Amino acid sequence: MAAKKTKALTKKEDKKILITGGTGFLGAHLVRQFLDAGAKNLRVMASSVPAWMTDAGVEACAGSVTRRDDVAAATRGCEAIYHLAGRVSFAYDGAAQMNRIHVEGTRLLCEAAKENGVKNFILASSSGTSAITDDGEITDETYPQPVEILTKWPYYASKYYQEKTALRAFQDKGERLVILNPSLLLGTGDERLSSTKIVLDFMAQKLPITPTGGVNFVDARDAAAAFLNALDRGTHGERYLLGAVNWPVREFFGRLERLSGVSAPLISVPKKMAVFGSNLISNLYKSFDKPAPFEASEVEMGEYFWYFDSSKAEEELGFEARDPMETLADTIKYLRENFLGDGVFQ
Repeated sequence: MAAKKTKALTKKEDKKILITGGTGFLGAHLVRQFLDAGAKNLRVMASSVPAWMTDAGVEACAGSVTRRDDVAAATRGCEAIYHLAGRVSFAYDGAAQMNRIHVEGTRLLCEAAKENGVKNFILASSSGTSAITDDGEITDETYPQPVEILTKWPYYASKYYQEKTALRAFQDKGERLVILNPSLLLGTGDERLSSTKIVLDFMAQKLPITPTGGVNFVDARDAAAAFLNALDRGTHGERYLLGAVNWPVREFFGRLERLSGVSAPLISVPKKMAVFGSNLISNLYKSFDKPAPFEASEVEMGEYFWYFDSSKAEEELGFEARDPMETLADTIKYLRENFLGDGVFQ
């Protein structure tokens, strides 16, 4: 799905558009779409930048958002910043690192942006800071953020406080902060398995049960198109939920089963039993210093509903979600070609 060319590409070509985390799953798709739209002023901040980006004229900026000198250098001469850098982990012992990257790193980046006069800041957050319920209600950006639920898990807690950090920083006249909240990112190009690991685990039959909750996901390519458009069309201080579909987990697994040929877990148990059992198994593995086959927190998350309505992003950012079955088919094909090999788990 082609992104519309943003007006920012045709003005102030000497000013850079900085993309932190531009080599990640979502970031790489965003870079490609900017290049396809004719951008000549991209700067990507990452530990290393692939040759295909630099060959296309992207300026590489090595560094980390957790280091003040790095972000000071990266933000100089920028018209806009896309802050996508982050770490996705649902392990409880990753809390300190995620807080350092998402909260402290965002604070440093915002301070450097203000010092260098950057007026536009597009932040990649998560639908998990907004759209989690016990009962399957379909929410939107007007609903109160479910703080009591999201703070159960370090990843979503760190993203929630990341949003708060950015909102506090960008309050001056003439500055613009736009927050985008995609759901589970699927599709092609997840080289680090940062988001598509749930599909890989399904295909490897590592998931013990079918949770009783519900899931929302979005194709990373469609999310990237909304990010690109947010530079011109996003409203200051607003949040935009990006998702393709709201399905019970049993339906999500059922469709993966039909597309992959791999059987879905047959067992479904009450929420309290699922959470208790997953924690018991996880702790048993840890007592023998062995990695558990799944994260207990992921089982718990599967017992909640992550449903929401993306109408606001559709109306204001031109967000369009492709057929979810196309996304699932592309995800399965990509994982087989790049991680599993032909004929594995079929």
